[in-house]
Amino acid sequence: MKLILTQEVDGLGSPGDVVEVKDGYGRNYLVPRGVAVRWTRGGQKQVDSIKASRTKKAVRDQAHADQIKAKLESAPVDLKVRAGAEGRLFGSVTVTDIADALGEVAGESIDKRSVVVANPIKSLGVHAVSVKLHDDVSVAVSLNVIPA
Repeated sequence: MKLILTQEVDGLGSPGDVVEVKDGYGRNYLVPRGVAVRWTRGGQKQVDSIKASRTKKAVRDQAHADQIKAKLESAPVDLKVRAGAEGRLFGSVTVTDIADALGEVAGESIDKRSVVVANPIKSLGVHAVSVKLHDDVSVAVSLNVIPA
């Protein structure tokens, strides 16, 4: 079965890639979850638009990724959230919140899909967050969650 990926799938491909998978995997897993759509001749326009948006969001090259990595490692990343008296948060910190805070420090937008959080952040303090900026460049950032 030929499919067009709309999101990144580990071990399979990136958004906009045309991949060949087994029928059951495509029909029962990828397509229902919205990760892929069936390939058609008219689907080439969709592939082009996905790749165009991906290049807009993506870091240009490895040198650019290294520059962003240096900015993230040099400056502290503080995230202000609403918290109770005992330091517990009202809800949890989302990857969108983290990506916005990282974007402010880096001076450029960071895609929320590139942020990896090991455990949900539900308390104040310093938490480890990993960001995959490029295929070869990832950075571990210390996120300081402080009360607003």
